[in-house]
Amino acid sequence: MNSPALMQHSTLSVADAIASRRSIRAFLPTPVSREAISAILELAARAPSGSNTQPWRVYVLSGSSKNLLSEKILAAHNDPVQLAEQTHEYEYYPRKWISPYVERRRKVGWDLYGLLGLTREDKAGMHAQHGRNYAFFDAPVGLIFAIDRVLEMGSWLDYGMFLQNVMLAARGMGLDTCPQAAFTPFHRIIAAHLEMPENEMLVCGMSLGYADQTRIENTLVTERAKVAEFTTFLD
Repeated sequence: MNSPALMQHSTLSVADAIASRRSIRAFLPTPVSREAISAILELAARAPSGSNTQPWRVYVLSGSSKNLLSEKILAAHNDPVQLAEQTHEYEYYPRKWISPYVERRRKVGWDLYGLLGLTREDKAGMHAQHGRNYAFFDAPVGLIFAIDRVLEMGSWLDYGMFLQNVMLAARGMGLDTCPQAAFTPFHRIIAAHLEMPENEMLVCGMSLGYADQTRIENTLVTERAKVAEFTTFLD
């Protein structure tokens, strides 16, 4: 790929981009050019998809459009009445948590809150930290991803590969991201703000920018199971 925006940045190897990708929860205000964003999306669109259906639809928000959406969602997040009215269009997490998934979920949550000095009793602090999702963790760019409602599970699998490509292409350019399913309960607010057509369904959001390396939450490195734990080799 000979995109000028990619060529003018020192890029990481694929292995380095994968290994260094993390969910960043505090960003610098440093702008990201439209050229760089377009280059990332152009590269990400090389993701495979069944019969080349390319099920992704992307909304790129910055400036006032991003800030206004954040204000609308945060108003609902901070109002118990409005928050209770928010619903999911699809279930991201299992309805019943079992081992080992529930232990992994709890650990990453308490590891993050521990870094931030938040205890189980500090409900207000945890609510405020969760609310930072809706400010895109102060990133200069917010991405909203949508999919046509007619598409089925296979297209959602394809979409995951596209999202991973977005994150790895960003890392290759020295940028960071945070994929965010936290936006999904607010799909009606988001759809209205973006004037999404009725056939489109929210998939997730993502923050894009440069990590603020001075922030303690960005030191979190999540653990991964060893290959032997999830792999069966058959000869």
